[in-house]
Amino acid sequence: MLPESVPPIGLGTAGVDDPDLIARALDAGYRFVDTAQRYGNESAVGTGLARSDVDREDVFLATKVHERNLAYDDVLSTTRTSLDRLGVDFVDLLYVHWPLENYDPAETLPAFDELRDEGLIRHVGVSNFTPELLAEAQSHLDAPVAANQVEIHPLLPQRRLRTYARDHGVALVAYGPLMVGDVFDVPEVRSVAEKHDVSPARVALAWLLEKDVVPIPRGDSVDHVRDNLAARSLSLDPADVAALDGIDRRRRVYDNEAVWGDADGRASGE
Repeated sequence: MLPESVPPIGLGTAGVDDPDLIARALDAGYRFVDTAQRYGNESAVGTGLARSDVDREDVFLATKVHERNLAYDDVLSTTRTSLDRLGVDFVDLLYVHWPLENYDPAETLPAFDELRDEGLIRHVGVSNFTPELLAEAQSHLDAPVAANQVEIHPLLPQRRLRTYARDHGVALVAYGPLMVGDVFDVPEVRSVAEKHDVSPARVALAWLLEKDVVPIPRGDSVDHVRDNLAARSLSLDPADVAALDGIDRRRRVYDNEAVWGDADGRASGE
């Protein structure tokens, strides 16, 4: 499980290569920044961190190892390269990005333990792991699996995974919480937003917070990142939560059948 001090909302940076946006998001109040080798923007994120007025020790920084870099030696070498790009001595959380390509739990995960022992990472995470893959991963790690980053939003609530994570002390971090903007077109979300006179984005994020899930929405502008962060102050009442929980349509935006099975999410227990 992640430390209780980890902020409830993080900043996703997939597709973001503007250091000034990173810096301004931090200055607006973000303290959790998520990037990845696959995004190709670790240098931009590092520059944004350096430009911000926020001290490095106050930022919870996460990155992910590309699936092609998951052989033991590659994990060690590419993580050091990621640290150089980010301009930091350590990251707070390092994920396996996808359990694909060169992922072999018996080879990949001991490298994460070694990086943790060396102080180059503080917590071990995985991403896009099913409950079964989580259990397998933990059996190959000395360190606890602190977090699993997966797609979660009102049309993909990940109920079975949430139950497993709660029972085993694994934090869930939600990417794609706004469905690449499509959450604005979900009638149930729009209805709750109109009731509270807020954006559908705030509603979707507040719903995740109610589920003890840490969302990491991406923002394309300072106005967007500020609006997303404001979800922390939105209190949904039981009727609001029930309305979103009652959505029976399923959609996976970031589909990968090699992990999840069928595209509508049913294979993962939805």
